[in-house]
Amino acid sequence: MSTSPFQSPDIITFGESMGLLTARDTRGLEYAATLDKTFGGAESNLAIGVARLGHSSGWFGRLGNDPIGNMILKAIRGEGVDVSRAKLSDHEPTGLMIRENASGKASVHYYRKLSAASAMTPDDLDPEYIAGARILHVTGITAAISESGLSTVEAAIHIAKQAGVKVSFDPNLRLKLWSAEKARPVLLRLAEQADYFLPGLDEMKLLYNEESDEKVLERLAAMDAVCIVKGGPDLTYVLADGTLTEVPYFKADQVLDTVGAGDGFCAGFLAGLLKGYTPQEATRLGNLNGSMVIQAVGDWEALPTWAQVEAKLNNVAHVER
Repeated sequence: MSTSPFQSPDIITFGESMGLLTARDTRGLEYAATLDKTFGGAESNLAIGVARLGHSSGWFGRLGNDPIGNMILKAIRGEGVDVSRAKLSDHEPTGLMIRENASGKASVHYYRKLSAASAMTPDDLDPEYIAGARILHVTGITAAISESGLSTVEAAIHIAKQAGVKVSFDPNLRLKLWSAEKARPVLLRLAEQADYFLPGLDEMKLLYNEESDEKVLERLAAMDAVCIVKGGPDLTYVLADGTLTEVPYFKADQVLDTVGAGDGFCAGFLAGLLKGYTPQEATRLGNLNGSMVIQAVGDWEALPTWAQVEAKLNNVAHVER
């Protein structure tokens, strides 16, 4: 437990960030001559997104004390995110994901079994650090990577609830990590503890085993949480105080890479809450943030700054030279 007079960031999140290698060759990974190196992770993407929108954020997790782990830690810190609670392990490696786009079909291959992050336990949590935040954001990915990862998520939520810290939860269902059947009871149980639940419509169809949009929304409306449902027909659904609101998407001029759009949305939504916006107004900011992310390549590199968002909102013309 920390004893320093450290001021916790507004938003704290944690999870696994991995090295990311991308095959640029459209023939696929097997025949690719070169790989681009960067990193990715839903939680660190969100922390970077919040920081770029002008609010303090903190990310922690376990990384291997290896070249990839050190690269990730320095990059996240360089984006203005507090990483003071992150740990480097001499015993487990940093996880790795390799992405390819072969013949127009995108695929991700994970190498994360027995990674440093999968060894995370509740002992890695700093209760005072979490208790000093305004929002704790967690995802179903951390719950999926290991039993101790799930225990850590549950312990962090408990700390936050005891301290009056709002809990934001994105289920981030990854079927390469666990089946819908195994994920269902875990993710729905975590959702019941959230103040802000941020699922995708398709995710909820799988978790509720329900094909009807209307029935999915009816079940979500019965929850105590504010539910923000991504992936409607050109809109995002907001279920708050018994009212359903439809918030339209922002039109993207071009779509280059959809990876990271959900994390960008969540970063925009949570930053909106910190700015004092209503859930509907925060969702509009999330929609804009997500639409800007997909117009460039990268998991987190394309996340906009607050100045860029304001310029878009105010229709400020871009001066090229």
